[in-house]
Formats: sequence, structure tokens, C-alpha cells
Amino acid sequence: MTVITSDAHMQPVKVLDIPVNCASMDEALVKIGAFVSSGEQHQVITADSSMAVMSRDDIELRNIIEQASLVTPDSVGIMWAAHRLNPAITARVSGVELVEELCKHSSQQGYSLFFLGAAPGIAQLACEKMAQRYPGAKMVGAHHGYFNVSDLQSVIDQINVVKPDILCVAMGIPRQEKWIAAHMHNIRAAVFIGVGGTFDVLSGTVKRAPKLFQRMKLEWLWRVLANPKKIGKVMLLPRFVWMVITSKGRGTR
Repeated sequence: MTVITSDAHMQPVKVLDIPVNCASMDEALVKIGAFVSSGEQHQVITADSSMAVMSRDDIELRNIIEQASLVTPDSVGIMWAAHRLNPAITARVSGVELVEELCKHSSQQGYSLFFLGAAPGIAQLACEKMAQRYPGAKMVGAHHGYFNVSDLQSVIDQINVVKPDILCVAMGIPRQEKWIAAHMHNIRAAVFIGVGGTFDVLSGTVKRAPKLFQRMKLEWLWRVLANPKKIGKVMLLPRFVWMVITSKGRGTR
């Protein structure tokens, strides 16, 4: 993993009014490792096109993004917008790849992970797959995201028993970001990351797009074909494109 000597170039820049850090995958991993060691709590956000659109109308979400410790460019759309509005951002750091890299480095760095969210059985299966793929990874627990308000404290208690260094929350945007912001101070974890459909991919329940789709930057289309329920998220793309095209001036620091 790359050693970071300065955070100067990782300072956030504005892309459509939301701050996005200029961090590569290696830099994000080092930063999160520092968060774990800091003794303080940090929220990490993986920002995609739909989040940029939602944050225009959702003040609560926008405030959460602005207060986050790290915001990574998670989608092709954000990279396209950055290219037009702020070329300082040059590397994509997707939620799926970030979580898998954290699992990979878990055995080396000694930090632990808990998976919360997705349908019953999916988070647990994702944990098992990561433990098999990366021997020594500290996957300390999992719980699905289909719990009632009455079960909230029980879920928090389950997390607090194992005290994970990193809690990955897969509830979809913006629910996961708001859930983290509302409950993180009652949870014994250092780093909180909203990870969307990551567990579906890591569990093998949903396959990543074929290499051809990835090269053509059409992973979003593959996800819709695989899960038509995501069409609502895709319907935000035209507004995102319009926002980028009509944006006044270039992004700023």
C-alpha cells in the first residue's frame, strides 16, 4: 500500500456543490487506516451520480456529505463530471472495490469489519466469502438490513459486543448515510461507510458487470439489466447530466 506523506492533494474539491476528495484507492485505504488508529469516529461516503442529484434537494444529505471525513468518487458519472468541472480528481474509488480492499488488508493491518444491511443472509454470506478469499481477514459479524425500529437497539448491541473497527452499512442512498449519521455515536466503531449494493456483489448473489461493460463504462446499465428495481436510480441520470452541462463555472476547492 502506498505511503502518504502529505494530505494536501487529498483536500476535497467541489463537484456539483458536493465535496469529493482527490484520493486514489491506495490513498483512501491509508486514510481509513489512519481513521481506525485515531481513536475518533469517522464517516466515509462513496459518492455517485444519484447522490449528487439527491443532495440538491435533500439538505440533510448534503450536510452529511459536507461533514464526512472522506468522500470518494464512486461512479463513472462523478468521474465524467470531475473531468468537466474539476480535473484534480483523476481516480475512481468505488464502494465495492473499497470494501473488498479493506477486507484484503484486514489481515495485514489488524482491523476488523462488520457488515450491516442487504437482504437476510446476504451480509453473512458476503462475510464468509471475504474470509475465504482473504485468510486472516477479521470479519467479526453481520446482520441484515430488514429490521424494525423495535429491533434497533438489539442490532446496535450486537455490533457493540464485537466492537468492529469498520462498520459497512448497505441500505441504499440516502438511507444508509442518514442511518450512520443518526446512530454512529451510539456504536462502538471507528469508521462507518455506506456501501449500497456491495454485499450483493461480494456474496456472489449479483455478478459484477462483464469486462466489456466495465471497459465501455456501462456498469450502471448492467446493474439495471440484472436488477430492474434499480431503474429509479437510473432515472436520475438525465438530471445529473443536465446539472453538469449547465453548471456555471468549474468546480472549486
